[in-house]
Amino acid sequence: MSTVAVTGFIEAHAVDVWCLLTDLSARATRLAGADTVHVLTPGPFGPGTAWREERVQPGGGTVIEEFLVVEAFAPQRLVLCSSGAGADYRITWSLRPVRRRRRPCTAITVTQEAVPTDPYGRVVALLLGGLAARAVEVALRRDLADLAVAARALGSLEAA
Repeated sequence: MSTVAVTGFIEAHAVDVWCLLTDLSARATRLAGADTVHVLTPGPFGPGTAWREERVQPGGGTVIEEFLVVEAFAPQRLVLCSSGAGADYRITWSLRPVRRRRRPCTAITVTQEAVPTDPYGRVVALLLGGLAARAVEVALRRDLADLAVAARALGSLEAA
């Protein structure tokens, strides 16, 4: 199993960051890597919600991923799972309110765990583990940066 974790800070209340993170209808416009998002289940966001996301990879090419919400404890913790070629993935978003520079802020840690599901996945993890981990880290940091931009835009709209 390989694990990649990144932490970032967003100057917004945790509940606002949670809303940005779980609003699937606006996900493709908020996350630069997500070109299209197609919700696969009806109803409100929560455990059992599933969607398909098409993402452009750095250096070209696209990948299609399906995500399923396993846990959703607003506004503290969101756990998703996704199956890939030779591995199952578990992505955990942990949100914690903090104060920075006397302003409300949310510390977010995103952890992705990859569990090989077949011999092919184990071989790929062994041979390309470090390279794959760096690519995942870059993607997670980009998602955090995109959420921060969306939170700033939301703050600008609320202040107007």
